[in-house]
Amino acid sequence: MNSLFNLRNVLFLNGISSGATGALLAVFAGTFASWFGVTTPTPFVEVGLFLVAFAALVVAAALLQPSAPGLVRLIIVLDIAWVLVSILVIVLQPFALSLIGNLLILGVAAWVAAMAGLQWRGLRQPA
Repeated sequence: MNSLFNLRNVLFLNGISSGATGALLAVFAGTFASWFGVTTPTPFVEVGLFLVAFAALVVAAALLQPSAPGLVRLIIVLDIAWVLVSILVIVLQPFALSLIGNLLILGVAAWVAAMAGLQWRGLRQPA
């Protein structure tokens, strides 16, 4: 497999992107609430803090040598859960989000799905 997309690099990319997204959500929660057309920033802070913690787990997994397949599988399951919940939010519309909010959710879900797929691919590759 191309070394750019080996498991360790993909885990680092997932961890860095998750951490950056989480930090942005937590710090700029009010701005995101406005973009999403909701009145309270609290959910954005909470999701942001979750993503920072998730990012720490993913970066820790990237640093393990040799890799821990069980931990990588857990990360993949969490990524897939994120994508499925995102789809449910878009389809069921429980929060009456703005068009921008829906598009941001879809964009992030597509990125997370790509991370899950690349991680699965990397997990299946011989070391």
